[in-house]
Amino acid sequence: MGQNDHPSGSVADTPPSLDSFDFTSLLDTLEHPAILLSPSYRILASNKLYRDAFGDLDAGDYCYRVSHGYDRPCDQAGESCPLQACQHSHDRERVLHIHNTPRGREHVDVEMIPIKDEHGVLRYFIEMMKQVTIASAEINSEQMVGRSAAFTDMLELINLVAPRETSVLLLGESGTGKELAAKALHDASARAGKAMITVECAGLTETLFESELFGHVKGAFTGATQNKPGLLETAHGGTLFLDEIGDVPLGMQVKLLRLLETGTYRAVGSTQIKRADFRLVCATNKNLPGLIDSGEFREDLYYRINAFPIELPPLRERQGDIALIAESLLSKLSSKQRYRLTESAVQRLKQETFPGNIRELRNILERATIFAPSNVIDDKVLQRCLAGQSTPINRRDPFEWTDLKTQELRYLRDLLVHCQGDKERAAEIAGISVRSLYRKLELTP
Repeated sequence: MGQNDHPSGSVADTPPSLDSFDFTSLLDTLEHPAILLSPSYRILASNKLYRDAFGDLDAGDYCYRVSHGYDRPCDQAGESCPLQACQHSHDRERVLHIHNTPRGREHVDVEMIPIKDEHGVLRYFIEMMKQVTIASAEINSEQMVGRSAAFTDMLELINLVAPRETSVLLLGESGTGKELAAKALHDASARAGKAMITVECAGLTETLFESELFGHVKGAFTGATQNKPGLLETAHGGTLFLDEIGDVPLGMQVKLLRLLETGTYRAVGSTQIKRADFRLVCATNKNLPGLIDSGEFREDLYYRINAFPIELPPLRERQGDIALIAESLLSKLSSKQRYRLTESAVQRLKQETFPGNIRELRNILERATIFAPSNVIDDKVLQRCLAGQSTPINRRDPFEWTDLKTQELRYLRDLLVHCQGDKERAAEIAGISVRSLYRKLELTP
C-alpha cells in the first residue's frame, strides 16, 4: 500500500474545507427547525423542519428581518441577540424570542451554535429553534399571553426549568397569574401526561390541611366514616401545586418538610408508610423571609421550596401586554359575542396601575361587557366601569400596606426596572452601596 493510500472505510487526514461542506445535509439531521447563518446575519441554508414550521426563505435574507421584521440586528432593536452573544463568548448561547410565523407571532426558544474553522475563527452559526407552546404571543383564552420584555424574561425561566424535577417557587403580587404559570410548568414537563393537583393553602386549619393532603383512614377522627385518599395520591406521577404556601399552618410545615425530605407520608390515623411521587410547585404573594423573621414560616422549609424562584411581573410593568391580555380575557368572558376595545379604551387601561393585576383587569372588562350597548367597548364605557368602584383605581395605592422590609424590596425592584438593570445607577439613587443592593435583592454578583 502506498504512502498516500488509505485502507477501505478509513478517513483522509485532511478534512474538507468548511466552504465545501454540505451544511444542508447537516441541518436535516437535527431534530428541531434550524438555519445556517453567516457572521453578518445572512441566512445561508435551512432544514426541512424549519421550512415546514416557518415557511420558505429567500436566499441571502437576514435573520432579523425574517424572524422579527426588523431592519437591523436584534441587539440594535432593543432585544438580546444570540448571534452577537456567540461572537463574544465563542460558545453556545440561548435566548427566548418572539418570531413571525405563518400562524402569527410565537415564542421560540433559540439556541445559537458557533462553527469554527481549523484556526478557531468563527465562520458560521447554526440557529436552532424550538417552539414554546406553553404561552402565546397572540390572543388566547386558555394560556398565559404576552410579548413584553418582563413577560418574556419570566417565560424564559419557566421554559428553562420546566423539563427538570427542580422545585419551583412562584412569587408575585395577587392576581398576576401564578396558577397559569404553574400549569405552564406542568404542561412543559415530563409529567404532563399525569395530573396537576392544586392545593389552596389559604384558610385551611392544620388538621384539615393534613387530611386533605395525606388522606385519612376510617375512624381517624370524628366524622371519618370511610377511608379517603389524599391529594398526594391523586398527584402521584404528576405535579403538586401548593398555592399560597405562606398560609400553611406552622405545625403542618414540619410534616410538609418531612414529606419533601423523605418522599414518604402516612394517611391520618394510619401506620402504613406510602411513597410520594410528584414535582413540587409553590406560589405566594407574601414575603416569606419576613415571615421567617417573625417566626411564622420555617427557614428550612423555605430553602426546600425555593430551589428555583420565578418572579411574576405585576401588570403595571407589562403595559405593552395590556391590549393583548384584555382581548384574551374578553374572548374568554363571552363566547357568544366578540367584544372589541377601541384605541381610546386601550389607552385608558394603560393609564391605570392595577393593584389587583390581571384579576382586577378581568373584573373591569366583565363589567364593560354588561355596560356596553354593543360589542364595542370605548372609553365612555370604561369610565362608567371605573366610576362604579368604591375606590377609584387611579387613587389607589399600587402597594398593599405591609411591613417595611417588603416595601423596601418592592421599591428596589421597581427602581432596578426603572434603571433598566443598571445596578450602579440604582444603588446611587437609593443611597446605598452596590453590595447592599445585591444583598437586599438576594442577587448573585
